[in-house]
Amino acid sequence: MSDFLRPSAKKALIIDGKIAAASVVAETRAKTEALIARGVRPGLAVVLVGDDPASGVYVRSKSRMAESLGFHSVQHNLPADVAQADLNALVEKLNADPQIHGILVQLPLPKGLDTADALERIDPRKDVDGIHPVNAGLLATGAIERALVPCTPFGSMGLIERTCAALGRKVEGAEAIVIGRSNLMGKPMAQLLLAANATVTMAHSRTRDLPDVVRRADIVVAAVGQPEMVRGDWIKDGAIVIDVGINRVPTDDGKYRLTGDVAYEEALERAAAVTPVPGGVGQMTVPLLMANTVEAARRANP
Repeated sequence: MSDFLRPSAKKALIIDGKIAAASVVAETRAKTEALIARGVRPGLAVVLVGDDPASGVYVRSKSRMAESLGFHSVQHNLPADVAQADLNALVEKLNADPQIHGILVQLPLPKGLDTADALERIDPRKDVDGIHPVNAGLLATGAIERALVPCTPFGSMGLIERTCAALGRKVEGAEAIVIGRSNLMGKPMAQLLLAANATVTMAHSRTRDLPDVVRRADIVVAAVGQPEMVRGDWIKDGAIVIDVGINRVPTDDGKYRLTGDVAYEEALERAAAVTPVPGGVGQMTVPLLMANTVEAARRANP
């Protein structure tokens, strides 16, 4: 059994995102060292606007990993009431900085700022979040080798490919369903599966007879943002289930628990392999942001 697949007390194997992410980090470290040996140090700039606690924690984790890999890592902290023109000017300054290969504007931005205006000013070659319309267009037209791919679908696809290989299956020819149609996750996820020659159904919370549609799928990617919406009896026997949802559900003691979009314990009864929440897809996001930064540095210095 592959090291990232762990047995459960039920039928399904558990896809360990932490172990899979560690291999991404190791590969990214090797590529970083090779670039540094050529005199190129990957540079990542993170822009944090305001003082949202969750965003602050996330940005610090990105900066720590970038520094641990040997990146040139910079963080710009702007006040919540920053003028749009000042935010845009910072993005343009980073675009022009040859030491910066990746630019990330942490979302969400405070109210009053035009998110699209700021993000679309990022040089697509430095858009390591993969959300610029140019990168979205390259992905949609099948030019994946030229695009920078959003990290969460990129990580989900990596887990799917590794799991299929470990189980002796192929993505090619498989029937896949993506539940959720967001620009950051659902749409790019579908494009990645299509590029791997899967037959892809795009679904969402308003899809008619959604349980029956899900039951046809060999690969299920749930990214709809509704806790435990996908029930165990929706899942085809032996399917691979990738749960992208992270939902905070209140508990009786006034605290909360994290749960995905899939009823996890029920899915373990039917699926071949399932990602847990937490500990699954979320582990892949920051390492793949680093991988995108290294790739951007490599392309800028062929």
